[in-house]
Amino acid sequence: MMELIIIGVITLIANQLLQFVFGYKRKILQHIGENDELDELAKKYPNNREMCKEYLEMIHNTKVKIEENKGAEASFYMAITDKIFIGDIQKSYTRIQTLAHECLHSIQNRRMLMFNFLFSNMYLIYFLTISILLFFKVLPYKMMFLAIFLILSMMYYTVRIFLENDAMIKARYLAKEYMEKKGISTTEEIDKLVQGFDHINAVGINYMNYHFFMEIMMKTFILTALCLIF
Repeated sequence: MMELIIIGVITLIANQLLQFVFGYKRKILQHIGENDELDELAKKYPNNREMCKEYLEMIHNTKVKIEENKGAEASFYMAITDKIFIGDIQKSYTRIQTLAHECLHSIQNRRMLMFNFLFSNMYLIYFLTISILLFFKVLPYKMMFLAIFLILSMMYYTVRIFLENDAMIKARYLAKEYMEKKGISTTEEIDKLVQGFDHINAVGINYMNYHFFMEIMMKTFILTALCLIF
């Protein structure tokens, strides 16, 4: 009983400590991509599908399928189907870097991409399964299953954060190369857009690293609470 309380308390402390270390502020994130001047500069560039195709040609990976989903806010690459899903991001200048980011995912290590897809789903199923078993008081050896969850969490975090950091860092340079190659914007305009990307990345990379850790800590706290209650 006492060890579970200690784990729960440490989980909350760790979450708050890293929130401070990474400088996570939700209000800043909500408005970080808003810039009317840069949005106007980005209107010169092709639509999302065309831009995505041009990025894929630049990185020599034209076999990837592209699908637009205007009803969704997020864009993402799905490894299992080798397809890029483009959300409703046409009006924001951030799309130039976002599309570069998703295209770069498509050329990452295939084994790692498939592992991340399969393992992240298995990880979620494991969490839901032991949560249900704890709720119905049919889970033996609670500490063992909690320890297994923490090991799986470290594996999930290690692979996922590598893939995301790798794509986000390289996207800035691919986006700049793309704009220079297109020759639509002046050097000054490109510099302004890249500065916008740098501003987003300075906050976004910190947020992303903290966000995935926070998800793990919250799941750990939930499991700990269920162990104590049931």
